[in-house]
Amino acid sequence: MTSPAPIGLIAGAGRFPILFAIKARELGIPVVCIGIADMADPALVPLCAEFFWLRRMSLGFVVRKFRRSGVVRWTMAGKYNKKLLFQPWKWLRLLPDWRAARFILSRVRRDNADDTMLLGLIADFARDGLVCVSALELCPELLVKEGRLTRREPTDRELRDIEFGWTLAREMGRLDIGQSVMVRDRACIAVEAIEGTDACIRRAGELCGRAGFVVVKVAKPNQDMRFDVPTVGPATVESMRAAGATALAIEAGRTIVIDEAETIALADGYRMAIVARRETPPA
Repeated sequence: MTSPAPIGLIAGAGRFPILFAIKARELGIPVVCIGIADMADPALVPLCAEFFWLRRMSLGFVVRKFRRSGVVRWTMAGKYNKKLLFQPWKWLRLLPDWRAARFILSRVRRDNADDTMLLGLIADFARDGLVCVSALELCPELLVKEGRLTRREPTDRELRDIEFGWTLAREMGRLDIGQSVMVRDRACIAVEAIEGTDACIRRAGELCGRAGFVVVKVAKPNQDMRFDVPTVGPATVESMRAAGATALAIEAGRTIVIDEAETIALADGYRMAIVARRETPPA
């Protein structure tokens, strides 16, 4: 019987790449992984048929490794710390190869927003016959189902803040700024941008003095499920606990919940409410 073709994985931080590699191994699909150094978890190494550390921004390195390993389809999973792209001396930190430097400095792109950059990367790799697919094709069970996840339901006050925040978060996604907003008393306390959800939650806690607020995290209106899919997990709940957030609203069918049982158990222990909705909540 013919062995399944390998799939390529560019792995960032977090548990998502590990869960993907475990599922691929269960299905008998070899994973050729490029782990971003100082971000990807070393626990990925034994889960993959081949593993390579990406220690500098070398797009040529990624393409060569994938092609030599027989990869045609590839995916990406995990968080990339985008702050590195805007820090002083970034060229010395990233040490891009010629292909990456040309990509970064391209004047063809209208901006350097997430969608623009990642779609540009996908198109760049496609010229070498590498086709990007969604990691969720292998593990769709990670997408949250509609309904209340926790024992506690949101209060009326929290529901009003969820309704208010949902529209704001959707608009932030449309503008490709971020996925999350923090709301208290139908006022926006903080908006996620390049810092990420956890840092935004902590900032909201500082701004409202741990007085309690709601976190709303939704997908972009035209979310490309191949990358940057909204993701929450135990770390999200711990950040909420530390900042004083009391409820989390996420989008059903378009949000990944990492280690769902642990996430819900933590939230229940902290008396938080987590709900997954498909449409704008009713007033």
